[in-house]
Amino acid sequence: QVQLVESGGGVVRPGGSLRLSCAASGIDLNSNAVNWYRQRPGNERELVASISSGTSTSFSDSVKDRFAVSRDSVKRLVHLEMNSLKIEDTAVYYCNVQRWVGAQIVDSWGQGTQVTVSS
Repeated sequence: QVQLVESGGGVVRPGGSLRLSCAASGIDLNSNAVNWYRQRPGNERELVASISSGTSTSFSDSVKDRFAVSRDSVKRLVHLEMNSLKIEDTAVYYCNVQRWVGAQIVDSWGQGTQVTVSS
């Protein structure tokens, strides 16, 4: 059974930084692409950043140039580094892994971690 756990959320002032981490059991994050989603109040969940099973990364326009994704291969973690945070970055952030299981793509999600940007 795959379990993902996010950590590192909190309250930060505009312009501040936070680093989120995603850990997993039942799956090796070093061998899988990992996505970071967020769900802002009153909005649908949206994809904000991804890292391939290698090191290629991609970002939504709303966070590009402010967020970064990286792997800690030793600890088998994936980090979402968030800089120059804005009030509109306030959301619950989720890590996600999609895997082929047989002929189906299966999504695994963490429980989410709250990020609040407030002055």
